[in-house]
Amino acid sequence: MTTKSAVSAAVLAGAVATALASFATASPLSKAEVKAAMDAGKEKCFGVALKGQNDCKAGAGTTCQGSSTVDYQGNAWKFVDGGTCTTMDLPGDRKGSTTELKRDIPS
Repeated sequence: MTTKSAVSAAVLAGAVATALASFATASPLSKAEVKAAMDAGKEKCFGVALKGQNDCKAGAGTTCQGSSTVDYQGNAWKFVDGGTCTTMDLPGDRKGSTTELKRDIPS
């Protein structure tokens, strides 16, 4: 095997591993995962997740978990400790919401 083909094989293997990891994180939360979070006192909070770090929902056509495309996307939610959603201090005087927001929605 030449050095060039060994490097190509390594690059291909890395690309496949990255694609598989992306696919695994983009799946929706299971009902059991949602129930466990809610039972642990968590609440869904819209507009607080950083880009790609939402737990679910990020608008039409998204796959769910990890699919937000901008920081603090208003239609993407993340689980937070119960009772803290609307009191979180976020940049730009933003606040979280227990209902979907119309702000910071990508075009």
